[in-house]
Amino acid sequence: QMQLVESGGGLVQAGDSLRLSCAASGRSFTSYGMAWFRQAPGKEREFVARVSWSGVTTYYSDFAKGRFTISRDNAKNTVSLQMNSLKPEDTAVYYCAAGTSGAYKVTFGYDYWGQGTQVTVSS
Repeated sequence: QMQLVESGGGLVQAGDSLRLSCAASGRSFTSYGMAWFRQAPGKEREFVARVSWSGVTTYYSDFAKGRFTISRDNAKNTVSLQMNSLKPEDTAVYYCAAGTSGAYKVTFGYDYWGQGTQVTVSS
């Protein structure tokens, strides 16, 4: 199995930046594509960004393009999400996920999930 632990969430104002981090342990980190999802209260979990096992290929949801950057450090077994120009609608619990499936935009494409970290953006 793999364990994922997110950190870096908090309360910020609109326009601020925040960097989330996910620490992985267990199975070989380099064998998995990594992604960030988010879920607001009463809403479905939605895809944010994905980075391949090599770190070369990345994909972003439309709302994340130009504002968020996903990256990974295989030497440290971590994946990060740099979030800039945050908006109130970015408020959600952000989850780190790992998977080998090619279905990288949907939750069932991932086998392991962290507990999530809360991001709250005030107006």
